[in-house]
Amino acid sequence: VAKLCVCDLLVAQCDVNCCCDPDCSAADVSLFTTCSVPIVTGDSRLCSQKAAIYSLDVEANPPERIFKLIDQVNPSVFCIHATNYKQALSFSSPEMPTSENFDQLLKQFGSASFSAEPDSWNMNTDAQNPSDVNETYSYEYGVAIQTADAFLRLPSPVVSSWCSDANPAGFLVNQATKCIRSVSVEKCGNIQAVSMLFYINSSILAVNITVQSIVVQSLNGMRNLLNGSDVLRLPMILDELCINIVLGVSYHITYTDTGEIIEAAASFVLGAINKEALSIQQSFEISFTQVNTKPVPLSGNPGYVVGLPVRAGFRPQGYPFPVEILFAALVLNTNKYSQLTILQSTSNQDCLAAQGARTPILFGYNMISGCKLRITAAMKCQPLTQTLLDLLKGQSFPEYVASFGNSQAQDVLDWVPITHLHTSEQRIYNTFQSSCQIPVSLEIEVKWTKYGSLVNPQARIVNVTATITTTTLKQLPSGRERTIPITSSVVFTDISSPAEPGYKAWPTINAKLPFDFFFPFV
Repeated sequence: VAKLCVCDLLVAQCDVNCCCDPDCSAADVSLFTTCSVPIVTGDSRLCSQKAAIYSLDVEANPPERIFKLIDQVNPSVFCIHATNYKQALSFSSPEMPTSENFDQLLKQFGSASFSAEPDSWNMNTDAQNPSDVNETYSYEYGVAIQTADAFLRLPSPVVSSWCSDANPAGFLVNQATKCIRSVSVEKCGNIQAVSMLFYINSSILAVNITVQSIVVQSLNGMRNLLNGSDVLRLPMILDELCINIVLGVSYHITYTDTGEIIEAAASFVLGAINKEALSIQQSFEISFTQVNTKPVPLSGNPGYVVGLPVRAGFRPQGYPFPVEILFAALVLNTNKYSQLTILQSTSNQDCLAAQGARTPILFGYNMISGCKLRITAAMKCQPLTQTLLDLLKGQSFPEYVASFGNSQAQDVLDWVPITHLHTSEQRIYNTFQSSCQIPVSLEIEVKWTKYGSLVNPQARIVNVTATITTTTLKQLPSGRERTIPITSSVVFTDISSPAEPGYKAWPTINAKLPFDFFFPFV
């Protein structure tokens, strides 16, 4: 119990008022006001057990942490005297039936009743269970991915642009790095970091790293995908060139909902250097996908990145239950998945021919597109109105937009509803006998703000407004035609900008901050 700490939530950081946090120094403890967890015990059903007691000595200067380890007795008559059945202390994965063990499992569990007791009651906990040799490991977010020898390397620049192999890959932390590596043709076979074997020769515990694809890049930059990816290509000297040098590695990790890594794959980009080359630029990337789920590319982590698509989705029927099926997808070049898109301009500028042509809305890019609609006296009002709405909004206009580039579908509060407005123009086109309101433009305004630290602010969408502008049409004489412009536009507005000169500034507040406001900083 002395090692248990339920309030230790931050990795390698001190949790405020968590007296059992080993990351808290004496200086940190001196700022504590109380112990959020004063006592830590094990199983309360035990007859006798150890208990860790934590308190603060507020009379000391500065205040100090007091730790006591005591024996706690359970007064209940019905208590557990000894936990000699170690298998009951944790949930073990059941043995999956196979063609080899089916008969043995049927004999053991096939009858009307069976015993769950072990073959022998062994109190010796030092003996290693053979089944634990290949036991898998469940990861938490940010924890370094362990391998058989150390951890999964993701080289990155540290102080300068040169590669450092000491950067571990964190679980569920998508990373993309680029760095410079010193090379030479004469020694290319002896440099481990330019060989495929350096990145796949170690397994992630019980999971081997497989080669998913190999792309070969020529000296002029042309790339070719190899048909077979099961061949290990090592650096070698050929005609004064060193070929099969690793220029890029992309890891893809598949994991379960319990944090267990079940598959690891690596894609390589191999190249060649000549005698004049003294260094190469290497790129490394790692991504994660949960098993039995479709990967959804992100547009930032966490804030949006300028130039990446704005992510949008729909609220399912029966909301808020179930939340987990909230559909969120990335904007693509088509409207197949009902994303936030606008009309794509075509060369002939014909609106009826441009139906179905959509272009994604990219964060931070103000856009405008349009076409020309040729109206004749034979056209009907209602079908024309619906056609123009489908042209402007697409077949399925989304209801929500992700506030962050990495917003997950289950995080409902991270999704901003789209506000729909309608306006009417004063222009009147003599086309139809009775007045007919048709939409002629769609204006989308995306308001965003800088969120988080001033040193590294993150772009966050806070409001999205879609405004449909309509105009009135009247009847045209028979045989006459009229052309009307149809436009679609997107404007991004930064509402976190400071007030312009002439606007009233915020008032100054003279207040005293709490003593632990800047904790753990002085």
